[in-house]
Amino acid sequence: MSALGTDADLLDGLDADQRIIAEALHGPVCVLAGAGTGKTRAITHRIAYGVRTGTYDPAQVMALTFTSRAANELKGRLHGLGAGRVEARTFHSAALSQLNFFWPSVVGGSAPKVLDGKARMLAQAAASLKLSVDTPTLRDVAAEIEWRKVTGRSIEQYALAGRGPVGRLGVEQVADLQAAFERLKDERKQIDFEDVLLLTAGLLAQEPAAAMHVRDRYRHFVVDEYQDVSPLQQQLLELWLDDRRELCVVGDASQTIYSFAGADSAYLLDFERRWGDALVVRLERDYRSTPPIVEAANNLMRGRPGALRLRSAAVEADGGDPAAPGEAAIDGAPDAEPSEPRSARRIRRGAAAKAAPDPAFREYADEFAEARGVATAIHALIEDGLAPEDIAVLFRVNAQAVVIEQALAEAGVPARMRGSARFFDQQEVREAVRALRAAAIVPADEPLFKSVSDVLRSLGWTVEAPDGPGALRTRWESLNAIASLVDRAEPGTTFRQFADDLTARAAANHEPTLPSVTLATLHSAKGLEWEAVFLLGLSEGLLPITYADSEAEIDEERRLLYVGVTRARRRLELSRARRNLRSRQEPTPSRFLAELGIRTARGPRDAAR
Repeated sequence: MSALGTDADLLDGLDADQRIIAEALHGPVCVLAGAGTGKTRAITHRIAYGVRTGTYDPAQVMALTFTSRAANELKGRLHGLGAGRVEARTFHSAALSQLNFFWPSVVGGSAPKVLDGKARMLAQAAASLKLSVDTPTLRDVAAEIEWRKVTGRSIEQYALAGRGPVGRLGVEQVADLQAAFERLKDERKQIDFEDVLLLTAGLLAQEPAAAMHVRDRYRHFVVDEYQDVSPLQQQLLELWLDDRRELCVVGDASQTIYSFAGADSAYLLDFERRWGDALVVRLERDYRSTPPIVEAANNLMRGRPGALRLRSAAVEADGGDPAAPGEAAIDGAPDAEPSEPRSARRIRRGAAAKAAPDPAFREYADEFAEARGVATAIHALIEDGLAPEDIAVLFRVNAQAVVIEQALAEAGVPARMRGSARFFDQQEVREAVRALRAAAIVPADEPLFKSVSDVLRSLGWTVEAPDGPGALRTRWESLNAIASLVDRAEPGTTFRQFADDLTARAAANHEPTLPSVTLATLHSAKGLEWEAVFLLGLSEGLLPITYADSEAEIDEERRLLYVGVTRARRRLELSRARRNLRSRQEPTPSRFLAELGIRTARGPRDAAR
């Protein structure tokens, strides 16, 4: 027996479905895994079991995912299970390693340097075409380049794809700018992030010796979050596999939230058809969330393609599913060794499940009242003993962060922004703060809003939002959030006082050193979980976002909300503002509220004013 126990001991902590996956050591295997069902636990135990039984040489296994954080989590779990020699990498990391290895012998010299970002070279390409392009438009063109490459399109095919204008650039201008960008890269012998995948795929397709080397090196592949794979990544995966069948994929079509960037859940949904005799296992026992939250999530996705029907492990623990050793995960510690008899745990968790609160929905007068109401509720939870780090506030766009950050600060609740630059760290916000400070030096005998809006207009802000998504819209939302702070200023606030207050608030937004509430966009919350989750902005125009026009875009917004709902373990609160102060509009409640089946209730009278 090894220090880690026998082979059978390794699988003792899995439920019946997870164990089927762990024991299916030869592919093809497709795991359809709902939120909170222990899919990472299942696939890491599968790999470790394969290594422990001698079925796998750990040096010949590749576990693939899409973010460095997810790859590091896989590495940590595999190390703890005694399979630390197995490689866990992102697609880009694996491809770059192979490109650097083969380039000297196949092409000669060192592989091209990878650009840190596209914006600088795109600006130079625009200048060569005598195009006047601002930074947000450059970021949007960069996103178009990325989409074109991961979906396998040439520049000519891109021009015919109907993607529409980017900022003030027409489709032909965008195509010309992309062509100029590619010429500059070639002249300087540099490549971008997507070129890493393209060049590696091309090298393996055209150089049999290199392909044979890689296929001999890696014989077993596991792909996590397979619903996020792009056509280019799928092409590379097929080149690594060749005609072999040692592939295990894991994913959830209901969590496909990157279609706009080229992700295609069809590879997951069509896996059984493409592979014929593939073993397909569904993980639908949810160990994360209470039954009311699970029910809301199921309601939201009912009838959607590939949607799984989750069932709460807490309910099963009460009703008697004796073959569910994974139930300990309902307490948020799936790898913990339980110290009490299983029957006692089942009774305790079943009682807790029955007492679990339903997801709540509250309406407030405006976004400031909404932020105050949420901050008050969070403060009460912390006073009752819930740790700040076990609480998250989620929202659709970054600009929503500024109001909730302010409300939490006023309530004395520490908070931190996750997954993107904090509001006051964004370039456009820093520019606005500097410009407002400079303009406020000269006393102004005019209404505060006019002074502030004049400065913001000089930076590109307009009263009306620009059409469509992208960096231009993100920049506008950030500047608009600053404009909205005028409505919160005390009567009689001078321009100088407003600018000084903004500067002080920006200085106070450094990363807290104390435990803090997490603030995150729905996109950046994927893969995480908290005891209590507050979801802001459940209004048409925010969720779904205003530029989601087609049925496919609305479906993606629904999946985004599903991701947010399933981040909550025990408490879920949704809210909206009945009035948008800056636009003076009164948005209607999100269409998704009815789909969730959540009872509505007004916010507290004093908070709604």
